[in-house]
Amino acid sequence: MADTDTSLQLVTFQLGDEQYGIDIMEVEGIVKIEDVRAVPNAPGYVEGIFNLRGEIIPVINLHRRFQIKRAELSEEDELLSGFVIINVEGRRLAVRIDRVAGVVTVGSREILPPPQVITGIGSEYVEGVVHHDDRYLIILDIARLFNATELQQLERMQR
Repeated sequence: MADTDTSLQLVTFQLGDEQYGIDIMEVEGIVKIEDVRAVPNAPGYVEGIFNLRGEIIPVINLHRRFQIKRAELSEEDELLSGFVIINVEGRRLAVRIDRVAGVVTVGSREILPPPQVITGIGSEYVEGVVHHDDRYLIILDIARLFNATELQQLERMQR
């Protein structure tokens, strides 16, 4: 009988006190913190926009979205902060992170269903949780981070 356990590669990062992961196939890159320009009347979770190689990218602040305090980082860890560039329904978005942790591979059998609430984040945004390196890694479902109306607002900012 064949083993049906598949593996998943995750880009992992720190937000506040927790470690999060996003499927590597949904990540277009990681960039250093750029000059972010505020956008008047933007939703509270939108930090602003920045120019990435000629393309205007909205910056999403998950600290605001999930009411998470920023991590207190050393100067060395500050060098690992920046944006994770993701693609949600054909729209490029930048997600501000406290610190990039790296890429990990987990088996699909290791992924547990999300508890109802994880440090302020509703389970609707979480694909699952996996125990990794003596702590829990929260796997975000980026397709559910934004509803259709929010995606339209973000698209208008890119024009």
